[in-house]
Amino acid sequence: MPLLYSMRLEEFDSRKPVLECCVSSVQQWCARRRLQLNEDKSELIWFASRCMLKQLTAKDTTMTVGSAIIKPAESVRNLGVVLDSHLTMQAHITKVASSFFFHLRRLRQLRQVVAQDVRQRLASALVLSWVDYCNSSLDCLPLPLHHFRGC
Repeated sequence: MPLLYSMRLEEFDSRKPVLECCVSSVQQWCARRRLQLNEDKSELIWFASRCMLKQLTAKDTTMTVGSAIIKPAESVRNLGVVLDSHLTMQAHITKVASSFFFHLRRLRQLRQVVAQDVRQRLASALVLSWVDYCNSSLDCLPLPLHHFRGC
């Protein structure tokens, strides 16, 4: 469950406790409904420009969730999309390409068993399915990031 909170750098010290309180409220809400917020699977990421993230390193950017202290990550995955702290989409593109080439190598193993025209159709279907996956996985992103739909 993603929780998004926006603040300016100069507001960081005063707003961070508010964010921690919000996470605590979510945790209490879950407990009242006999659900558990898994602290070990909780992730934290700060989105900002390189300059702002550099200034943020001077501050305590960890977050307390229950008894766990969560350190910020360089990238997180949400709904199949890998987001990095600079919102460059590089981590997502790398993951999609890596997975695509894995499946392409698996397809190559069929060359002794399946005819070339069948392999070509399978490869075409694989490429089209990954293009569709890549485009659909970006539909949940904010509008400015739709410019990256071309993967």
